[in-house]
Amino acid sequence: MERQRYHTTGGRDRNVAEEARPGEDEFRVDIERIRFSPFFSRLASVTQVIPQAGSGTVIHNRLTHSLKVSAVARSIAITLNNADDGTREAVSRLGGCDPVVVQAAAAAHDLGHPPFGHLGEKELDRVSRQVLRLEDGFEGNAQTFRILTALDSCEATARGLNLTRAIRAAVLKYPWERGEWTGDRASSAARMPRGVGDDVSEGAMKFSAYATEVEEMADVLSAFPAIGKYQQTLECAVMDVADDIAYAVHDLDDFYRSNVLQYTAVSAELGRWLRDHRELAALDSAELDRRRPGHALEAIRRHIGEKDPWIASEEAFRESVERVNRDLVEGLLGVPYDGGLEADRAVTGFTRRWIDRLQASIVVDPDPHIRSGHVRLSQEAWHDVVVLKFVHSRFVLERSDLAVYQRGQTRIIASLVEGFHEWLLDPDEATRIPRRLVDSVEAATQEYSDLYARNPAALGEEGAAGIVRRGRARAVVDYIASFTDAQAMSVNALITGASEEPWEAGRGL
Repeated sequence: MERQRYHTTGGRDRNVAEEARPGEDEFRVDIERIRFSPFFSRLASVTQVIPQAGSGTVIHNRLTHSLKVSAVARSIAITLNNADDGTREAVSRLGGCDPVVVQAAAAAHDLGHPPFGHLGEKELDRVSRQVLRLEDGFEGNAQTFRILTALDSCEATARGLNLTRAIRAAVLKYPWERGEWTGDRASSAARMPRGVGDDVSEGAMKFSAYATEVEEMADVLSAFPAIGKYQQTLECAVMDVADDIAYAVHDLDDFYRSNVLQYTAVSAELGRWLRDHRELAALDSAELDRRRPGHALEAIRRHIGEKDPWIASEEAFRESVERVNRDLVEGLLGVPYDGGLEADRAVTGFTRRWIDRLQASIVVDPDPHIRSGHVRLSQEAWHDVVVLKFVHSRFVLERSDLAVYQRGQTRIIASLVEGFHEWLLDPDEATRIPRRLVDSVEAATQEYSDLYARNPAALGEEGAAGIVRRGRARAVVDYIASFTDAQAMSVNALITGASEEPWEAGRGL
């Protein structure tokens, strides 16, 4: 089999050896394990960007997003395997690019997202660090790796899905732990990997493993000796690029169909910048006023120039704004969505054109910049994604009506963490705590105990005294992160005494 020449350094290995299944490829077994996981099914009820409530079927959830990322990733992988000799040789030298591995990684990449999308992720991180005193807090990518390696289960082991090394490595979008980037390790974001963030005083903003999974992260990455430190495997890079493409294009589909994205506002912003970009470029940063058309887009142009000078280009940025203005604003948004067949064909055509364009703009880079990867978009396509994401952020995520709703969701996350943590501390309630949470506390506490036995320094000055506290805190975070949006709201109503349906809402706890 052609695929067999890849991952000869251990990418097909599992933590627990399993009997080979006749006619079954190891990677195909893994992708089915992920797809049959309850953590995967749950994604159908987790917010992608904006809530589905009141929008019917036109809004993506985390599951439909993951399926589309999987399709884009597979297409890119097949293209790379059928490319010219030089590209295929580079791909092979870097460890290979199996289409099933990238599909599996794409299916798994959002498993760790908590209720309420990125807002829920940010709030769960804040409260886990400030209230529960977990040093590495919460991060969706680290939670994904934890689900695959510890929280889910399969017939081979009660802890984790026992996936091959290649697929476990392919979900490590940010292959470091939170504390690896602290203090003055680098002078600016432009010299640190993408995702670390601007402020490293409390560690990296994004990372792929908590303290309890760091050793396993190192083990799976050891199967890819050609991949440098802080770099994704090639298959992970394909998944990451596919995620960017799907987010940039498919979510615009949502916003157009739901009439959230309006022609007038987007046209004013992009049109004014195109007309006045020279005058805007001459302004001092303090003079930029995001309330005025064109100013927010100019701020983004400056931002990418500061953080990504290795690829950012004023000319390429302007050309991307022109393309997006021509095809999205004047083309798609120029005709309001009315639910008819012609409107559906228009949005489908727009989506197909842009997906095809971006998929065809893939570059394999044997020696990437620290803020890039072995697989990336071309300079033109990279700027296209920047501009499309700007449209998302400026005209959807910054809407005040959405902000009001999100602030309420933030309070739910904090309330759940505090409520369940206080419950665990009440000795009179020990026999009434949900069994799943009790089991999670025992398992997480054992993980920290094992970690301390191997590496006492990993728990800092608190040492053994912090094992029980950390186990309890991590279990609460794991528990709440596994809720759907609706479950988080109904359980919060229960734990605050506001629910009128305690028996119904309490099922599944």
